[in-house]
Amino acid sequence: MNAPDPELLALNTITIKQSTLQQAIDGCARHDIRGITVWRDRLQEMGVPAAASALRANGLTVTGLCRGGMFPAADAAGRKAAHEDNLRAIDEAQAIGAACLILVVGGLPPGSKDLAGAREQVREGIAAMLPHAREAHVPLAIEPLHPMQCADRACINTLGQALDVCDALDPQRTGALGVAVDVYHVWWDPDLDAQIARAGKDRLLAHHLCDWLVPTTDLAFDRGMMGDGIIDLPRIRALVQGAGYAGFSEVEIFSARDWWQREADSVLSMMKERYAACC
Repeated sequence: MNAPDPELLALNTITIKQSTLQQAIDGCARHDIRGITVWRDRLQEMGVPAAASALRANGLTVTGLCRGGMFPAADAAGRKAAHEDNLRAIDEAQAIGAACLILVVGGLPPGSKDLAGAREQVREGIAAMLPHAREAHVPLAIEPLHPMQCADRACINTLGQALDVCDALDPQRTGALGVAVDVYHVWWDPDLDAQIARAGKDRLLAHHLCDWLVPTTDLAFDRGMMGDGIIDLPRIRALVQGAGYAGFSEVEIFSARDWWQREADSVLSMMKERYAACC
């Protein structure tokens, strides 16, 4: 496998959560990182017009906006609020020129045990927002999350499930709907090779990097820097690239006790080093 292309390294801003969006943009410029995925809380803090201007001024490719989704709700009012927020997310993604809007679909509504019903709400929610996304030319990337997060964060847990939704809602494979392949969430899947091949170029919208630590001490906030865990990162990169993906690989690390406690420039330096050595 060839070494990863340094021009295709991107920062997901959650990796340096300790930074503002402007600081993250400046950090990318200092470290010659050409891609960036933006989280909506930081975008809203900075203001969408100011952020769009700064991203353009620094020549950054906006690889995605995190996140839309969170569809399931206990009542119609909750579902309506989620829909309206997702429409806003599409508009924000369009304004900053994001290559896609990442969808973390949400888990079970409070008090519910109806997993099938939650998944149906997800399908309905994506179907409802898809026309606006098409009109705005913002592809939607469904991100399946590890089953340990099924109850509270995402009831779509495999690439196969995500692709079933894509096939149902976008059977012509128009590019409006696809998947994000986050190694943290899919490395364990025995059907991974086949599902990445099934996705193909039309459905592969994002590739996220980090590592799985052993032991993992938190279900959401204990991801490792590439090379510190047990994921075969070059192999997964070979799979997505072999299926036609030619976009950025973005580093997305949730790390409450480690990387979020470090100085941001040191995180960015290590991110570049490990991307070249371990991915």
